[in-house]
Amino acid sequence: MRLVTWNINSVRLRAPLVHRLVDEIAPDVLCLQETKVMDELFPHDELAELFPHRHARGMKAYNGVAILSRIPFTATGGDDWCGRSDARHASVTFEGGVELHDFYVPAGGDEPDPEINDKFAHKLRFLDEMTAWSGAQANPEAKRILVGDLNIAPAENDVWSHKQLLKIVSHTPVEVDRLQALQASHDWVDAVRHFIPDSEKLFSWWSYRSRDWRESNRGRRLDHVWVTPALTKSLKGASVFDDARDWTKPSDHAPVVVDIDI
Repeated sequence: MRLVTWNINSVRLRAPLVHRLVDEIAPDVLCLQETKVMDELFPHDELAELFPHRHARGMKAYNGVAILSRIPFTATGGDDWCGRSDARHASVTFEGGVELHDFYVPAGGDEPDPEINDKFAHKLRFLDEMTAWSGAQANPEAKRILVGDLNIAPAENDVWSHKQLLKIVSHTPVEVDRLQALQASHDWVDAVRHFIPDSEKLFSWWSYRSRDWRESNRGRRLDHVWVTPALTKSLKGASVFDDARDWTKPSDHAPVVVDIDI
């Protein structure tokens, strides 16, 4: 199975790019974040030929997640977090019991202080709830995949400058600590770093502010694919498809690709 996670930044605006993505890298399952559309307006008709199985949880203009698949799934779901119905989690279960969870973690605003920034406080609460949820179902035999825009670049080589971004939301120590706690709660394996060593710079997001994003390369690795230990041996490869960042009217995120035998 070729699994792709992509913060598409409006699925209706960029539905043609989904077609191009399918033509170029042929994902079997595509997990989207920031779809920015209510469920009743999701472009099912436009995407049905590409992905006959679809599960979307959305809201008007903000957030939203969707799982599009060529492979049938036997169940769908998704939880609300921090007492808000803001469409940040969707899940499906495939035959054989493999669960797939698609998340869009809050970005956290600009000021990394929960006392003065409610958005940052929300982000930390969200991560704490995810950790409690993950830990409560931890099982060494469970076959689970967690993907999405987690809005944290945890390692030094997941950002263009570790020193310059230490006080910037998405790379602060408090966020990294929260993400590491989440990862430890179920012994999640970072499927991308499983193949691409920590010593190598690796990004999945580049700001729209840069005129030449490749030249400046001031990126961050905000998009992740994790698997439980029971699926580690099933991992076959991983990459960031950064060509998509050069497309016309692109998302500021690039698709992250993981090949896995389920």
